[in-house]
Amino acid sequence: MTVALNVSHSIMGQPWRWRGEGADGRAPGYLPDDLITQLLVARGCPRDGVEMHRNPTIRHFMPDPSIFRDMDAAAERLADAVQRGEDVRIFGDYDVDGATSAALLIRLLKDLGLAARPYIPDRLMEGYGPSGAALVRLAGEGATLIVTVDCGAQAFEALDMARGVGVDVVVVDHHKCATTLPHALALVNPNRLDESEEGQGHGHLAAVGVAFLLGAALVRTLRARGWFATRAEPRLMEYLDIVALGTVADVAQLRGLNRAFVAQGLKVMAGRRNVGLAALIDASRLTRAPLCHDLGFALGPRINAGGRVGKADLGVRLLTTEDPAEAAQIAAELDALNEERRAIEAGVQAEAEELLAAQGNRAVAVVSGAGWHPGVIGIVAGRLKEKAGRPAIVIACDEAGVGKGSGRSISGVDLGAAVLAAKDMGLLVAGGGHAMAAGLTVEAGKIDALIDFLDERLSAAVARARDDRALLIDAVLAPSGINPDFIAAIEQGGPYGTGWPAPRIAAGPMRVIKADIVGNGHLRAIMAGDDGRSIKTIAFRQAQSALGEAILGAPRDKRLWVAGRAKLNEWGSRAEAELHLEDAAWA
Repeated sequence: MTVALNVSHSIMGQPWRWRGEGADGRAPGYLPDDLITQLLVARGCPRDGVEMHRNPTIRHFMPDPSIFRDMDAAAERLADAVQRGEDVRIFGDYDVDGATSAALLIRLLKDLGLAARPYIPDRLMEGYGPSGAALVRLAGEGATLIVTVDCGAQAFEALDMARGVGVDVVVVDHHKCATTLPHALALVNPNRLDESEEGQGHGHLAAVGVAFLLGAALVRTLRARGWFATRAEPRLMEYLDIVALGTVADVAQLRGLNRAFVAQGLKVMAGRRNVGLAALIDASRLTRAPLCHDLGFALGPRINAGGRVGKADLGVRLLTTEDPAEAAQIAAELDALNEERRAIEAGVQAEAEELLAAQGNRAVAVVSGAGWHPGVIGIVAGRLKEKAGRPAIVIACDEAGVGKGSGRSISGVDLGAAVLAAKDMGLLVAGGGHAMAAGLTVEAGKIDALIDFLDERLSAAVARARDDRALLIDAVLAPSGINPDFIAAIEQGGPYGTGWPAPRIAAGPMRVIKADIVGNGHLRAIMAGDDGRSIKTIAFRQAQSALGEAILGAPRDKRLWVAGRAKLNEWGSRAEAELHLEDAAWA
């Protein structure tokens, strides 16, 4: 990729490169009539697939569910349960992906005439995934079929205990699997090592996406059995709002089927058909239909707050209720819990950053602390990853000397595989995950050994990833070009998210007119360009960084190129365009 604007070493210490290039190797001209095409192609869309990606639909991207191992067996067993009216429990994880996966199957089964019930483990008391005690207890209560969602791929002992008491278990998961699989009636997971090549091609799906495919297989199976001869067939498309929320909140890559899930799910969400989601939108103080980033930054965190610092089942209850009053009450409770979560997170973040500064330049930033709330360590790990530019794991140790850890990785470094390898080496009590995120349980006395192991295993991959680091630019504009019309135009290339990044805009050269620090270490600045126009900019949590220091101390006669995402600031009487800064370079 060609260097953009001759920036080979920015203020943040990285080169700028054009994301998309023309045949002559130069940055393409961004003309109004080909802007979206160039954005799509720059993100890996083949030129003959531009129209399909411009409006991603389920019809174009949906695979035959039968390509996945055990899918047909899972659908057949669920169909039996529907027709027999069995006692079915949906065992979900306590995060957004688990809550949405459970809610989707519960709503679908209800529409099919079966009242399945959820079971969400308590994060503090039970930990991640199905325990044998919980599965045996559910069987004792009368459950004949348990479906685990967003968990179960590593639950060897628990599934053996369930098997011992004669209850069938279907696992619906997306986390990395070991060579040996736990005993289950069916284990549907595109990341099984023995999955077909076509099935593995959907390994980027969140668990809620896998659950949707199981739902499609179930409806097809019941249709073949004549179940809908006297009853209405559920409309699977009406569940896409739930699928979109789980997909974005779990930071799944927005390519292929996931883009269709989110694009179409946002349309369903705008119709406010799900009573719980409508209440959550109102509690989030959104005054318009949600956009893709709202799922990750407004709705998702509130669902997560129930599992992090509140009642683990609040998210599922919200997404499955049909009572507007109950929905409003749960949404308000989740909103309050989210504020509590923010306060707890801030304290852990401050302590973790102090420890990080003293750790040294290890391949993986691993910090641990006694008394840290395990419900916020994943969020803090993500913050440390961004700050350090390398994978990060945050471990909360309890009084018994057992640490619960959560990790976040950078592109090109498979943290989930490394955690599984550490488990195989006897360094962890439990662990698993996927390339970009992982969870683990470790004895406090083995944390240093874990750090050494990760350092040896991942140092080369981290070095390559950091050496390859570059800020990719999609377009260069004068300040006057960053306006609401331009922002509306580039939205047509969305939905944007992980794996399908929002366009990054370079603007300038510009002078800093005014700069100050606001909020929790955010940098705010007004800049003016040669066209006589000025724009508002903000750099979140960057006041103490090299970027913040450069802009705060910029002489009035020096000019900068700045780069970031063009956004609409919707506070106030009218929406205004602004630039969310990520980097800058002296012109």
